[in-house]
Amino acid sequence: MAALDLTGKRAIVTGASSGIGRATAAALAAAGVRVVGGARRVERLETEVALELDVSDAASCERFVAEALERLGGLDILVNNAGLALGRAPFDESTEEDEAPVLAVNVAGLIRMTRLCLPHFGDWGHIVNMGSVAGRQAYENGALYVTSKFAERGFTYALREDLLGRPVRITTIDPGLVETDFSLVRFKGDEEKAAAVYRGVDAMQPDDIAECILFALTRPWHVNVDEIVVKARNQSSGGRILRDE
Repeated sequence: MAALDLTGKRAIVTGASSGIGRATAAALAAAGVRVVGGARRVERLETEVALELDVSDAASCERFVAEALERLGGLDILVNNAGLALGRAPFDESTEEDEAPVLAVNVAGLIRMTRLCLPHFGDWGHIVNMGSVAGRQAYENGALYVTSKFAERGFTYALREDLLGRPVRITTIDPGLVETDFSLVRFKGDEEKAAAVYRGVDAMQPDDIAECILFALTRPWHVNVDEIVVKARNQSSGGRILRDE
């Protein structure tokens, strides 16, 4: 069957100032979707409507959703992309300072944005949650990030049960190694450590993940793509990557 035409659909993309979020917002716009992008670094947004958003802050989310809906006149697509990791150490070296933001953004923020947006879908809606292979198989020295992504996947499937019969589709996209600012944030600005994550392997790029999102969104209406798991060719799991010598 033919792919769905997204022309005229209205979307919110969180974490749209860089990486996968920026690529997804651009891909949606190219497909004829009206996009509101949200991010803390609002000056880096390149969407039709650019609004400041901190998903870890309830008031920020409420303001953002209210203004986004006013500008769009409704909502069809929500891409919960905002996320981060902090630190890469055994759990007994973890700190509350690093743990709290990861859970606040990756779990509470995603849930909050979904709750705020869900009532505004009409007779066609699609929620895309950005997961990770870390939410499917644990790896060492990443306990809180792994926890947050397992939670995201669990929430996605619980929501799928609660919304059964309503005109809203739900997808989790679970990527492996994607070359973005993710590692730079994880290593708190240490460029050498961040660069080493992608060294010696042909990592995926943000556009690769945006294409997966577009695939899920454009399936015939009776089809729900529950999950897409996508990794670099030389990656078998979150912690196992074959690198060039």
